[in-house]
Amino acid sequence: MAVLLSTAGVAHAGDKPLYQPAPGWVKVAPEPDAKRNAESDPMVVLFDEQARVADGQVWTYFDQAQRVVSAQMLSNVGTVTLPWQPDAGDLIIHRAEIIRGTEHIDLIAAGQRFEVLRREQQLEQLQINGTLTASLAVEGLRVGDVLRLSYSTTHKDAALQGNTQAFLPLFADPTRAQFARARLSWPKASKLGWKVHMSGTAPKPVSDGDYQLIDIALPLAKQPEIPNDAPARFKPMTLIEASSYADWAAVSRVMAPLYRTDGLIAPGSPLAAEVAKIREKTSDPRTRVAMALRLVQDDVRYLFVGMDGGSYRPQAPADTWSRRYGDCKAKTLLLLALLHALDVEAEAVAASTDAGDLVPQRLPAPGAFNHVLVHATVDGQSLWLDGTSSGTRLADLADVPPFRNVLPIRAAGAPLMALPVRAPGRPTFEADVDFDQRAGLDLPTPFTLRLTIRGPMAEMVHAGSGQMNKDQLDEAAQNFASGFVSDPLIAERSIAYDGEAAAVTVQIRGISTSSWRREDGRFRTVLDKTISGLGFEPDRARSEWKDIPVAVNDMASGVARWRIRLPQGGKGFALDGDQVLPASLAGRSFARKVTLADGELRIEDRSGPEAAEVPADKVAEAKAQVALAKTRLLTALGPEDAPPRWKVVTEAKRTGALKPLLDVYAAAIAADPKDVAPWTSRASFYAGTWEWKAALADLDKAIAIQPSVALYSQRAGIRAAIGDYKGALADAQAAKTLDPGDAGVANMLATYTGLAGQPDAAVAMAAERVAKGGSERNGFVALQAQLLADAGRATDAVAVLDPAIAKAPGNAMLLNSRCWIKGTGSIGLDGALKDCTKAIELAEQPASILDSRAMVYFRMGRMDDALADLNAALDVAPLLTSSLYLRGVIRTRTGDKAAAEDLAAARLMRPQVDAEYARYGIKP
Repeated sequence: MAVLLSTAGVAHAGDKPLYQPAPGWVKVAPEPDAKRNAESDPMVVLFDEQARVADGQVWTYFDQAQRVVSAQMLSNVGTVTLPWQPDAGDLIIHRAEIIRGTEHIDLIAAGQRFEVLRREQQLEQLQINGTLTASLAVEGLRVGDVLRLSYSTTHKDAALQGNTQAFLPLFADPTRAQFARARLSWPKASKLGWKVHMSGTAPKPVSDGDYQLIDIALPLAKQPEIPNDAPARFKPMTLIEASSYADWAAVSRVMAPLYRTDGLIAPGSPLAAEVAKIREKTSDPRTRVAMALRLVQDDVRYLFVGMDGGSYRPQAPADTWSRRYGDCKAKTLLLLALLHALDVEAEAVAASTDAGDLVPQRLPAPGAFNHVLVHATVDGQSLWLDGTSSGTRLADLADVPPFRNVLPIRAAGAPLMALPVRAPGRPTFEADVDFDQRAGLDLPTPFTLRLTIRGPMAEMVHAGSGQMNKDQLDEAAQNFASGFVSDPLIAERSIAYDGEAAAVTVQIRGISTSSWRREDGRFRTVLDKTISGLGFEPDRARSEWKDIPVAVNDMASGVARWRIRLPQGGKGFALDGDQVLPASLAGRSFARKVTLADGELRIEDRSGPEAAEVPADKVAEAKAQVALAKTRLLTALGPEDAPPRWKVVTEAKRTGALKPLLDVYAAAIAADPKDVAPWTSRASFYAGTWEWKAALADLDKAIAIQPSVALYSQRAGIRAAIGDYKGALADAQAAKTLDPGDAGVANMLATYTGLAGQPDAAVAMAAERVAKGGSERNGFVALQAQLLADAGRATDAVAVLDPAIAKAPGNAMLLNSRCWIKGTGSIGLDGALKDCTKAIELAEQPASILDSRAMVYFRMGRMDDALADLNAALDVAPLLTSSLYLRGVIRTRTGDKAAAEDLAAARLMRPQVDAEYARYGIKP
């Protein structure tokens, strides 16, 4: 060790760290200040990175010091890991020390050594990169110490034929360090290009003996903000890069020998046999290409191989085929060899999968790319063939990857080549959705969904589904369905893979909540799922952003077909909004077909990529076009004279139209009887069609499986609806045991306590919650008042409300409560009328308040005014049973034959309505 420490020589590649002084060309950083002067002092005390590029080698020196400011940091800072590639160079340790005040504790001199970990650190990421890791568990490190580490790595890649490339990271404010810099040096005699991609610095090389030197103090000034949707070329990399390549053609020429295919498929070899099979099956060059690509994609798994000089040098096709694994380099060389043997013109091209748009602004160097694929030409058409992708079939051969720019690898050299934007040959996904709404627009809707997914996504779904258990498959089906259907309950699902088509087909049968909503007296639903989901809201308000385009990152194409079977044979239905879409919108293409005939509504929407970006001078126009299109979403309108739900349900029960819905519920329950959701969902359906006993039976099942506050509350409501107040109270008490503090549970418990014949206890419960105050106080004030009124103490109820309203005169809920109690108690009617009128003016949804005012008018004998308010309330809320009942009462007294229908509807939906209104002294 003494000899090593006293001798500074050239390192020789090895698989163990060397321990040597820093090389002479390094300018050692100032001694770090170990004292922390303030809480705001940065934890990074020293960050010094220096690189020397010479003789085809890059020697990078690191000097780093970090302060340990907490016990949590000890575990992070106290274990040092240093990776390096022994086949390309050495890891050299110069210094490892703890600085504690003025004391410097030399860890190397104390005998601490780095242990070499030989495990492949990135095997789980499908990489065998040959990287070793030197690890040091620092002994004696304490909170408040500074750990300083100095080391070097050397790197020389034979595949680059003496060329070099180097990359040093830079950082800017708000990242901080007490001292930080980046230095790059190279011989004056060499032609090394360099480039800083960050703004705020324009370093100039200075002479340092026989070397040129760039020295950059860090951190740089805060970098200009760039919108997230800007193309990659507007987001400069945080580094300084250097390269000895004169241009991209030079890079192309250097890499070309690595992808020569002469003699790589030996006669009589297994690969030669595969070539012969393809030749025998077809003479069509395009089909041959598809078959060769499928062979490489499907029969050779991906595994990055970076050891033994493999960072750029691909393994031989014979080895790839026998091992049945390879990375992009190996797969590309294998595919090239197959295509050349099949007489197909083809070449390798280098690409950047994540920053292809930025490549033209970078220095020419292999490090600008992280991927390689094949460019073939068949019948004059360029085909971009990626052996590491999956699911590519004959129909997909013309698809273009989103890499923007690639570098053809040719012996004569080549410049960069821009890739076109082209819609995929097959839709990425294709969905057919069938809704059966013949039973009624606002009833749950049976549906079937057939979703076909193609290409790489299909392969991912296929592979993933093979590893999933039942619950995971159910969840996956739920996610698929939720993209097309509102709140789906799935009864049946299947996922099937077609290897020949490289497609996964997901088929789902289920039932969903209705998407139809009543607005302005008419049912309507938004049919559009295409433009409504199109996000294009770029921010270019800043003057410095006005010339920045918007990147179009969605390169998928899709087809969605919708079939909606309508009630009443489609009579009275109409369409609103855009039945034809713009051909182009925000860098994507669109097409729509719509028909409304024979009792069915059909829509077909197609979309796909059209451009890689929206030009800066077109951004405002595209943004306006998208905003306009979103105001004209395709909408279906129901008949103007659509019957109310209770009539729809009554008719559906008579004709058996509810059977398809019940069949789906039954299938969902049969699929998994221990799943709560189908029982709960069917219980809600039964309750919504006023089949009380059936609803209770399903809730009993659900609660037996998995009790919850929501289920107890739902069952309590149904029990109360049919007059079982003791049962409702029991459920409320059970809910309280699960969540004693829930406000809804407290409200329910007090309400059903009163209905069960314990009015004083109920009022006390509400008063207790009022006394606790908080944001829910006014709600419990209204509850306390109603409980008093129900107990025949209307005057006391009003006395409870008066001070609360005095404190919150604009609270529509409290005003409505006082109006209703005065109306039902027939006291202070003039004041009640003022309360309701003010509440109506304040409320966004005034149906219940109109109902209250109608009660006041009724008590005042103003029947025409009462009817006007009841009609207005029912226009907004057709199922408001209190309004139906009171209107039936008034119509009975005026001899209107429609009274019987109103009363029957109210009694259907609220069996206790006669008893409730009898307490107010109101009878038909």
